[in-house]
Amino acid sequence: MFLSVFDIFKVGVGPSSSHTMGPMIAAARFLDALRDGADRIPGSGVAVRVQATLHGSLAFTGKGHATDRAVILGLLGFVPDTLDPEEAERRLAALRETGRIDVPGVGALAFDPHKGVVFDYGPPLPGHANGMVLRAFDAAGNLHLTETYYSVGGGFVLTERQLRTEALRGDDARVDRPFPFATAAEMLAMGAASGLSIAAMKRANETAGGAGPIDAGLDRLWTVMDACIDRGLATDGTLPGGLKVRRRARAIHQALLAERGNNAAQPHVVNDWLSVYAMAVNEENAAGGQVVTAPTNGAAGVIPAVIRYYRDHCVGATHAGVHDFLLTAAAVGGIIKTNASISGAEVGCQGEVGSAAAMAAAGLCAALGGSNAQIENAAEIALEHHLGMTCDPVKGLVQVPCIERNGLGAIKAVAAASLALRGDGVHVVPLDACIETMRQTGHDMSVKYKETSTGGLAVNLPEC
Repeated sequence: MFLSVFDIFKVGVGPSSSHTMGPMIAAARFLDALRDGADRIPGSGVAVRVQATLHGSLAFTGKGHATDRAVILGLLGFVPDTLDPEEAERRLAALRETGRIDVPGVGALAFDPHKGVVFDYGPPLPGHANGMVLRAFDAAGNLHLTETYYSVGGGFVLTERQLRTEALRGDDARVDRPFPFATAAEMLAMGAASGLSIAAMKRANETAGGAGPIDAGLDRLWTVMDACIDRGLATDGTLPGGLKVRRRARAIHQALLAERGNNAAQPHVVNDWLSVYAMAVNEENAAGGQVVTAPTNGAAGVIPAVIRYYRDHCVGATHAGVHDFLLTAAAVGGIIKTNASISGAEVGCQGEVGSAAAMAAAGLCAALGGSNAQIENAAEIALEHHLGMTCDPVKGLVQVPCIERNGLGAIKAVAAASLALRGDGVHVVPLDACIETMRQTGHDMSVKYKETSTGGLAVNLPEC
């Protein structure tokens, strides 16, 4: 299954790709289904009321992730990549006054912003830990339309039908990709046969079927990532949600700037630069700001931090290198998502920060001139040393341990790329074996440690 670089990296809003962006997208798609009318229940009247029910992890940590707000925004017609915060607040205020949503092509729908999103704390739906059901009713209370959606990580949303058929994209069968690798082994074999780099093969896949140049799209991704870092470095204060977590990136960055040129600075200060870049992104994400899923919001700081490190700290960095970084990282991310998961609710944080570190290690290795074998080795090293990492957000917020964890993920990614570049690409554990191990580990992991906030740090801080 082909996953574009623009599927793996999506412009959106915080704090969560699976718990905020996904539900918003699902709700907006439900409006499309209402307009289409193809799945309307026979005999029902005109739709006059809508309701949403959250299940599994979406229910357990939905309040902390603003999932209910995201669903309401989706029903109001907003989507993450074009969300206007001021307009969103205006429309939310109007909904609170009227209890009505005016849907173009459908009409007025009654919706109670306080009771219209139901949190079901029972067992999760069978398809995925992040499930939600949207329903529309007619004036007599009869069910007019219902659809089950699964937010499967990274802002990807599947209906129940799509989940059964494993259809992430509907146009795959109509486009012949010149390098249709689904595993790392296939990627390496195709690279060896063609003599092309991973980035070059990924670029060829992206532009197959008549698609135009992708450089403008890559530039937009990096521009949003870079701007997110800058906003985080310039902003202080306390993050929302009740934990009273102070933003730290601005103060750390100012201290680092003051130390530049100081011969007394420790050599490991580069780790502080990596950490502060990542923390800046994740503080913005926690505040609901604009970020790029990379491959998720909870792990959104790792890849931007390593690209910023490459651009500002590495010898010989180029703009073309940033493009190669993103393409290579997306190739690795697509393999991980296809064969395991990038969802914390499904496999724990090994699937989020672990995947992001693997992607960042591969991207940096490529940008620094690594061979395909070295790139695959870099990704494997980074993922291997995140295996078993749990997802236990305190109070259901993407703050503790998530913000610092992105900094450490970025540090591991750079270390993995450096180790791989010191070798010839030959290593014991193939990336595919590491990905399968991550999948199995996630399957065996207790649900307490998979984004439910019912275990780990989330229950061992009693004041929270």
